[in-house]
Amino acid sequence: MKIINPVLKGFNADPSIIRVKDTYYIANSTFEWFPGVQIHESKDLIHWQLISHPLDRTDLLDMKGNVDSGGVWAPDLSYADGLFWLVYTDVKVTEGAFKDCTNYLTTAENIRGPWSDPIKLNGVGFDASLFHDDDGRKYLLQMEWDHREYHHPFNGIKLTEYSVSEQRLLPQTARIIYTGTDVKLTEGPHLYKLKGRYYLFVAEGGTVYSHQEVVARSEDLYGPYDTQTETFLTAFFAGDNPLQKCGHGSLVDTPAGEWYFAHLTGRPWHHATESHHDPRGWCTLGRETAIQKVIWDEAGWPVIVGGKQGSLEVEAPKETVPQPYAAVQPITDDFDQEELNINFNTLRIPFSDRLGSLKDRPGYLRLIGRDSLSSCHEVSLVARRWQAFEFEAETKLDYQPFTYQQMAGLANYYNSKHWSMIQVTWHETLGRVIEITENNRGVFTSYLKDNAIQVPEGASVWFKTIVKQDHYSYAYSFDGISWTELPIRLDAAVLSDDYVLQTYGGFFTGAFVGMINVDYSGYELPADFDYFKYEEK
Repeated sequence: MKIINPVLKGFNADPSIIRVKDTYYIANSTFEWFPGVQIHESKDLIHWQLISHPLDRTDLLDMKGNVDSGGVWAPDLSYADGLFWLVYTDVKVTEGAFKDCTNYLTTAENIRGPWSDPIKLNGVGFDASLFHDDDGRKYLLQMEWDHREYHHPFNGIKLTEYSVSEQRLLPQTARIIYTGTDVKLTEGPHLYKLKGRYYLFVAEGGTVYSHQEVVARSEDLYGPYDTQTETFLTAFFAGDNPLQKCGHGSLVDTPAGEWYFAHLTGRPWHHATESHHDPRGWCTLGRETAIQKVIWDEAGWPVIVGGKQGSLEVEAPKETVPQPYAAVQPITDDFDQEELNINFNTLRIPFSDRLGSLKDRPGYLRLIGRDSLSSCHEVSLVARRWQAFEFEAETKLDYQPFTYQQMAGLANYYNSKHWSMIQVTWHETLGRVIEITENNRGVFTSYLKDNAIQVPEGASVWFKTIVKQDHYSYAYSFDGISWTELPIRLDAAVLSDDYVLQTYGGFFTGAFVGMINVDYSGYELPADFDYFKYEEK
């Protein structure tokens, strides 16, 4: 039996893995996408199913106005005292000298909720995790941010005791316990007590191609911590390895006593005209989750089986009985349910009457026209992750715009500065038309302009996007049978972390595809979507 990596495809970054009895859970970052935190479940480390989003209320997560790639960074999931404990960070500022953020704690008896009202912890730094010591005391670990321009901003890993009875941190106990290696950018701490020693796993090098995971250990909780001589995990020196950016993860054991490490990774591709070494590649699926097997050497240090660069195929736990889950990715969603499919997300705010309804027109998703895709406030976008390098997505739309400030259709989206859409809109002389638009580094382009395609009077419109790894295109139909693919080939790299990183600091998510309705005229014109189909090729 083999674990095939990545186990969580498409924008599932910063995994925090735990086991409760015979069941494994992984919590992942969601950044500005709502609801917050993805939790997948598995019985065998091979097959995984998305089961919940804990932060599904605005009292737990209020992101309206958050910057791109702000929001939920590196959640930490743990289990102790009969409770699931979830620590998460809501980041408000991503660029410049400051990282304004708040760390929260919520708990639940059941992984599917309900989750308790949040407890505000602090804003010292992001990537916070909770360590439960053998004596029952609990400690928050986090990287500490230093805004001073004459210091490195990643000041080290800070440990602070948490009082369960008072439901607060005890700042007088705070101490920097580890400052990392010369690679710096030390973050993502997870602490374990194994065989009487404290083992600290941290990410370094930034969540790019120089990413790595290192391990340090100590006889005492507060240190000093000695760093393992050999880097635990990195693909930095293995440029041709199919798994890149390896780092930022957490450790888990099996019921039989084997060990595995879930970690962040990216799978780059290249244009035919590019070297495979420079640029290193484009990760349109974002940062994904992989799992590696771990053994312990004679000196008591952890070692990745198969090499520190990470492997596509990994030996599954011994005596594994496969437990495949039913596929939850909708091949076709006809919007016949009362709630959105679990794979759909919205930007920053919940799907509610402000954005649309599944009840106003039974069998349809009605979206209310709100802000443009360049907004960080109210955007009527219902979308899902790209989870394959090649796929098609389509929808059917009923929409009657009366101004060019109204547009609805199918969008491919990375963030407010990088997106495209095929849309029905209005033209002064042509009436209702089909147009393709793109926002690339904040520069907006209309591709059809005065040659936009007229929509027949009263007709519905079908839209499709066709993704072919390094590029994608759009097609339309007026009957859902005969399709016309438009000769506009868009570069998929524009929707990658790596492209965004070239000009902008917030680059932590991945490409999404979904249904959009924009009405910046303020008349809140609705658009009705009959179905959404996503099919990987």
